[in-house]
Amino acid sequence: MPKISERGLNMPESPIRKLVPFAEKAKSKGVGVIHLNIGQPDIETPQVALDAVKNISMEVIEYSHSAGNESYRKGLAKYYDKISSGITHEDILVTTGGSEALSFGFTACLNLGDEVIIPEPFYANYNGFAEATGVTVVPINSSIESGFALPPIEEFEKNISAKTKAILICNPGNPTGYLYSKEELNQLRDIVKKHDLYLFADEVYREFCYDGKEHHSLLELEGIEDNVIVVDSVSKRYSMCGVRIGAMITRNKAVMSTTLKLAQARLSPPSLGQIASEAALETPPSYFEKVSKEYIERRDILVDGLNEIDGVFCPKPGGAFYAVAQLPVADTDDFCQWMLENFEFEGETVMMAPASGFYSTAGKGKNEVRLAYVLEKDKLKKAVQCLKHGIEAYNNK
Repeated sequence: MPKISERGLNMPESPIRKLVPFAEKAKSKGVGVIHLNIGQPDIETPQVALDAVKNISMEVIEYSHSAGNESYRKGLAKYYDKISSGITHEDILVTTGGSEALSFGFTACLNLGDEVIIPEPFYANYNGFAEATGVTVVPINSSIESGFALPPIEEFEKNISAKTKAILICNPGNPTGYLYSKEELNQLRDIVKKHDLYLFADEVYREFCYDGKEHHSLLELEGIEDNVIVVDSVSKRYSMCGVRIGAMITRNKAVMSTTLKLAQARLSPPSLGQIASEAALETPPSYFEKVSKEYIERRDILVDGLNEIDGVFCPKPGGAFYAVAQLPVADTDDFCQWMLENFEFEGETVMMAPASGFYSTAGKGKNEVRLAYVLEKDKLKKAVQCLKHGIEAYNNK
């Protein structure tokens, strides 16, 4: 039998989805599973986007331009111009989700074996994108004690080598919900300028910042305009993960023209998704005000409830809709599986994502979990109860 490629064998399994078979088995036994493992919000998609798809008058669903429909890119340019003036539709390439935008960026900017520095924990699929594109991840640990703030800039300096070509951040963060300050971004700007690196930012949770905190985009940074590549997506902004529409934004013309060649090779991004996403640009501000208020309430129920459980520590996120919690168990991979296989409280259990999969450094995150507060408040209250009783039962078994 022909052998599987090393690259295929080395692709990491998703910590978000790997426990699905155990959740399905629990459901087959009649146990309700509260899904805090995945960032699939139950927030309604804006009606304007749904109506645009329902009212399509096209007789043929054609390929779009490989960079995305020009009308949509021009609409996006108006959106980004409010963040940083001067962005045009030629600085934007529409992609099949934010995932493709980052994969395209790695392929266009980094050679095989080049290194990208990423503060960990980070979105687990970054490991997969790096493996698929032949890029090496160099992790720098951020600690739960600091709420996952940017690691000291000295740590970046220590890890920069001749092979280092880029730094990647997620802001606000997945899985931590940490929101980088302007001062932290300026520190990154300075080191990127000093070493002439690319600076990538995954900014898909930009709209969700709490407690009076403000989001600062890499697009605002002066002096490194050609170094900056922003990855974005409509998935979480408008709660329409399934349309699979993202974007790459950069003022670097060489990067954009190179990425366009990759986009041409895959022909075009989804046509129906672009129609929904272009319409979603007309979503009124009241939508985001309502959604942000809801996420704050959900965050406080979950995080405050977790911190009331003996031995649990969970810093309060400043954005997105995730939290990483430290639990009083030795191995959360085993604990999360045990919760699905062997535990229920009043007919329900909780599905979480073990945090070890969000680290690149072996052994990190073994007593941490990521939780997504994307469900209604009553479900979150029940999840906290389940987790409290589950920890007690697990440690006494």
